[in-house]
Amino acid sequence: MIKKFENKIWLSSPTMHGDELKYVTEAYETNWMSTVGKNISEVERLISEKVGCKHAVALSAGTAALHLAMKLAGVKIGDHVFCSDMTFAATVNPVVYEGGIPIFIDTEYDTWNMDPLALEKAFEIYPEVKVVVLVHLYGTPGKIDEIKAICDKNGAIIIEDAAESLGATYKGKETGTFGNYNVISFNGNKIITGSSGGMLLTDSEEAANKVRKWSTQARENAPWYQHEETGYNYRMSNVIAGVVRGQIPYLEEHIQQKKAIYERYKEGFKDLPVTMNPYDEENSEPNFWLSCMIINPEAMCQQVRGEQDSLYISEKGKSCPTEILETLASYNAEGRPIWKPMHMQPIYRMNPFITKDGNGRARTNAYIEGQSLDVGMDIFNRGLCLPSDNKMTKEEQDIIIEVIKECFK
Repeated sequence: MIKKFENKIWLSSPTMHGDELKYVTEAYETNWMSTVGKNISEVERLISEKVGCKHAVALSAGTAALHLAMKLAGVKIGDHVFCSDMTFAATVNPVVYEGGIPIFIDTEYDTWNMDPLALEKAFEIYPEVKVVVLVHLYGTPGKIDEIKAICDKNGAIIIEDAAESLGATYKGKETGTFGNYNVISFNGNKIITGSSGGMLLTDSEEAANKVRKWSTQARENAPWYQHEETGYNYRMSNVIAGVVRGQIPYLEEHIQQKKAIYERYKEGFKDLPVTMNPYDEENSEPNFWLSCMIINPEAMCQQVRGEQDSLYISEKGKSCPTEILETLASYNAEGRPIWKPMHMQPIYRMNPFITKDGNGRARTNAYIEGQSLDVGMDIFNRGLCLPSDNKMTKEEQDIIIEVIKECFK
């Protein structure tokens, strides 16, 4: 009989090493407790060197960085913006902050990221679009070359949401360097953390300086507080930067630990009708932030989800995300559904959604037999995020694997 975990197994919790406290204490003892200080400048320097971009601006959150990226991109009221569909709402909400209208681009099965075929179709329908927001889901790089080629052909710029993919590479180059304006996050559950915080990355000195100005209330160069444009209180605190500064040296270690978790799940599930979240092994190396799995269609038991509740019927030899997540929770282990695609969210249900076949809304026809392929919805229905905490022991992970195996019996 499998016993419940005495200590909770988390999806992905912060992993502290001690150096963080040293730099936070330094901020305290030198009295640099606001949005200026050595920790901030060091974090900007270290990340720009690590990622390979010319400028990094430390901000209060990845969402703040995305918002200022929209301003840099010139998004205005009524502008359409193409966005990855299967992502967290923070990717998309900043478009709306500036009055833009997100158009959601369907997902592909190879990396669970934006489908270049759907993006190409979107440009045929909306040729005026000049901004594309690309996400690397769960730390896995998308099809960057194809997407960049399509954007270049249509004169569109890329805002790269690398919030989840710090340390991941595509053809040997770090994510966070492929767009005109790029974003990373140091949220509490990310690969390294500051408890909060984020960064805007760019090769443009002018763009970096604009962000530094906007993020500190857009103060003009005058002896008094002079303001000629709207500003924001978005700069990173020197205290938070101390935590990030202490985390940076451990990024590669965390990635190695996360990859080991992914590989153990892959080996442990080899006899189950499931596959792990995929990636392009030839061209990319994820940071393996979260390990996920997707159940084969024929092995799915009946499951239905409402806006807040879900139900399933247990079947021999089959399972579903709801059953597995509830079972993990009963053993004191945390899993999570796949990000619910943005086009399925109540707030965005009237926004356009484009698949590789064109308009993804209202695709079925009562009088003509056929099917409507919605990849994001399918992955959401059949997939789930597994406990991926890098402090989880091999023995604990083995128990989680056994718990999941039991769900299919």
